[in-house]
Amino acid sequence: MPTIAEHALTMIHDNAVVGLGSGRAATAFIKALGGLVRQGLHVRGVPTSEGSARLARELGIPLATFEEVEALDIDVDGADEVDPQLDLIKGLGGALVREKIVAAASRRVVILVGSEKLVPVLGSHGVLPVEVVPFALAPCRRRLSAMGFPSRLRQVDGKTFVTDNGNVILDLQVAPILDPPKFEQILLGIPGVVGTGLFLGMAHTVLIQNGDSIQVRDRV
Repeated sequence: MPTIAEHALTMIHDNAVVGLGSGRAATAFIKALGGLVRQGLHVRGVPTSEGSARLARELGIPLATFEEVEALDIDVDGADEVDPQLDLIKGLGGALVREKIVAAASRRVVILVGSEKLVPVLGSHGVLPVEVVPFALAPCRRRLSAMGFPSRLRQVDGKTFVTDNGNVILDLQVAPILDPPKFEQILLGIPGVVGTGLFLGMAHTVLIQNGDSIQVRDRV
């Protein structure tokens, strides 16, 4: 049976500029795309993380920068939560800011998820990643705590996780978010917050793997 990564390949045309997401689902797609490149497909990839860039180079996928391309034909990435409106929470992989930049520059955004990522309301899993400038870490945490959102500084192997942008990530403890646009604006209004894991109105298509079946949802 085909996977969502393989299904996403059917959306890639020759000479396309493709956003290469980060995380497990995106990695599966990049590997599948590499197979098509070896068979003669011509594409250029814009990676959302240094990890995705390294993988693409290993697979022989040519890369491009925003100095070289103005817009992307398609961006293929994963998500941590998807609500019924196809709004997303992303960022558990740590690349949320670059992922949002690439998504915003793409004509079509395709999201690959397992059915466990579907939620009735964003925030249902209780975590929202926020990228913060290190200099502002302490005041940001205090401000968020005063607003009722305690946070955990993300660590990996006992060390503070640092994004490809040189920033840190606070994982906010949240309840279901009833007004995501308003909440995002509040968070972005805190000096030192670089970006949030709320991806609102950005996904055009979500491919959902449910066992051996694939469900396709398009934004209305």
